[in-house]
Amino acid sequence: MTLIFAHRGSAGTHPENTMDAFLEAERVGADGIELDVQLTRDGEIVVIHDETVDRTTNGKGFIKDYSLKDLRKLHAHSTFKKKFFNKQKIPTLNEVFDWMKNNSLICNIELKNSIMDYEGMEEKVINLINRYGYAGRVIISSFNHYSIVACKRLDPTIEIAPLYSTGLYMPWVYAQSLGADAIHPNQKVASDEIISESMRNGVSVRPYTVNKAPQLKRLFTIGCSAIVTDYPEKAIKMRSEY
Repeated sequence: MTLIFAHRGSAGTHPENTMDAFLEAERVGADGIELDVQLTRDGEIVVIHDETVDRTTNGKGFIKDYSLKDLRKLHAHSTFKKKFFNKQKIPTLNEVFDWMKNNSLICNIELKNSIMDYEGMEEKVINLINRYGYAGRVIISSFNHYSIVACKRLDPTIEIAPLYSTGLYMPWVYAQSLGADAIHPNQKVASDEIISESMRNGVSVRPYTVNKAPQLKRLFTIGCSAIVTDYPEKAIKMRSEY
């Protein structure tokens, strides 16, 4: 069965990377969530996609220039300003992990360290995963492939997956060279042949961001390992048809 990961939580219907979005993913029956992490000025791991707070909050500036205390004063629901959403805070990874104690969701953590060089990010994330005993429930991905290899060296039991958005020749071979058990390609560069051959070679494929019905149908029909979507409820309903 193709697993369904809620992209930044249910980002199509709720403020992305907030507890509201993750709770919605759990409510609709997603198999997992995908989230992004950055580091604050005081070295705390926070869940937010952009390197700045400008797009998703009522603040301005780089995450790296904020202390956690100041970051928590911002409202993180700017992508959805409907009144029924509570004034969401930017969550810490600790908060998400605490919430995960009460469910069985898989958590795909994307390290956002391709633009910002967050020193020590890999160690901080790995240490937190191990503190909670979540090595079997977590996948670490990044466009920074050096970073996920560093994570694998820190803890060989944790699954890693390279993110990529342009075509790769025999990506399953590349994944194996990194010690990765999966690839996370943009769905535009994940042809049926690439997906099937990767899976035949023991490499899971989890394309992103799969929102449209024809895309979902294609991936469900060929039995793709998983998909990452902004609309998990819609995807779950479609999956039941295949």
